[in-house]
Amino acid sequence: MKLHEYQSKALFQEYGIPIPQGRVAETSREAGAIAAELGGTVVVKAQVHVGGRGKAGGVKVARDAAAAERHAQAILGMNIKGLTVEKVLIDEAADIQQEIYLAITNDRSAGQPLLMTSMQGGMDIEELNRTRPDAIIREHIDPILGLQPYQMTYIASAMRLPRAHWRSFLKILSGLYACYNKSDAELAEINPLVITGAGALLAVDGKVIIDDNALYRQPALTAQRDSSDEPESERLAREAGITYIKLEGQIGCMVNGAGLAMTTMDMTKLYGEAHGIGPANFLDIGGGATPEQVATALSIILSDANVKAVLFNIFGGITRCDEVARGILTAYNAVQPEVPMVIRLQGTNAAEGKKIISEAQLPHLISAETLTEAAQRAVAAVQESA
Repeated sequence: MKLHEYQSKALFQEYGIPIPQGRVAETSREAGAIAAELGGTVVVKAQVHVGGRGKAGGVKVARDAAAAERHAQAILGMNIKGLTVEKVLIDEAADIQQEIYLAITNDRSAGQPLLMTSMQGGMDIEELNRTRPDAIIREHIDPILGLQPYQMTYIASAMRLPRAHWRSFLKILSGLYACYNKSDAELAEINPLVITGAGALLAVDGKVIIDDNALYRQPALTAQRDSSDEPESERLAREAGITYIKLEGQIGCMVNGAGLAMTTMDMTKLYGEAHGIGPANFLDIGGGATPEQVATALSIILSDANVKAVLFNIFGGITRCDEVARGILTAYNAVQPEVPMVIRLQGTNAAEGKKIISEAQLPHLISAETLTEAAQRAVAAVQESA
């Protein structure tokens, strides 16, 4: 779950990281009023879950309240990479002398948090890593011991941060790790952390991504979720307790179990790649799926206009095949799909499930006994519909 910049910076402030004064606005008039309260120069920043806001015109400097109101009016409603700007952050402008990149993220290969920092802040970290990897200081953090004082001292020294700023920087490092750790974050990033003309350190931009699997431990953060930037299909899947990720192929896949879902996607790719055919989604209905969840899952799959065939690959265990079959019928009656559906049911109550499907006499239905057969028939069905 992504937090907006204003939410991320408010979270940073809870952990002692200094941020500019500012508030979020949903109307241009509100933006002007906030700018008037702050006084002086402010920055008007679009709040959307994408990068490149500045290049798209979503970040503007305003010298007074009237200019802030004009900029907010232009930015609100703007489309940035497919997302509509519904809020702007009005921040007090900072006297920036130096920009620093600072972030903590998950390093899955090492099984440890990874701290990254660079005196080349303000840049896209992927581009900096490509062009000047030596400019990024990296330090793994033992998840049991936490961030140690000697590591923070090493980082400040290795990045050649002037000693006058070490005390403030180490405090920010400690606060960022506490924020990352206690918030169950996958990423806690400040870019840039700036040194101002007065010699202070200030987090003028921030990004926090929370691990979805830990949201049950983070009710306060969960309440901050902004679903407006989330694809409708993924929002519906999340609310139904279904794991769904949209892809670019033509075969909609409904599977129970993440491993089986990945295998199903691989098989459709294997037999369809030569024809430009592949999976349209990853979808795991999980164990113990109800007919209602199956119906919702099918509706979500069929909402994708690219889907030309649907492949059901259900191995009954906790999830019973007869329950899945009833869910398929419920969804079919609601959606009335025109695309062919390949159905493979194996495991618990497979015979009962197959009987339910057979007796319903659904058109466009193709049965399969093995995954190989199912994948091949799904690819053939897409080819025939072309």
